Amino acid sequence: KKLGRPRADDRAALEAIVFVLRSGIPWEMLPRKQFGLSGMTAWRRLEEWTRAGVWEQLQARLLDELGLRGKMDFSRASIDSSSVRASKRGPSRAQARRIERRRVAKIIFS
Repeated sequence: KKLGRPRADDRAALEAIVFVLRSGIPWEMLPRKQFGLSGMTAWRRLEEWTRAGVWEQLQARLLDELGLRGKMDFSRASIDSSSVRASKRGPSRAQARRIERRRVAKIIFS
């Protein structure tokens, strides 16, 4: 026998999360009657799914599916070193030049 409330429906939680993120309303303002769960429950589910890597898996599946259907448009895509590590082309940490710390004059704006 399980104690406590039954787990909220995953579909309802996803709809509530998308609603909050798209509308920008605070979690506590989520209309409970519309989604069948509280904003706190939706927020907890978002945290749970984030820790479990659900969003990365979802993105990979969506991109795979779009690629299979020929729906990917790379004409406006860009990539840089902040999103992908340069594993073989960039200097290693041992080769990187060390930058000396310097004191900066304190500037006070009034």
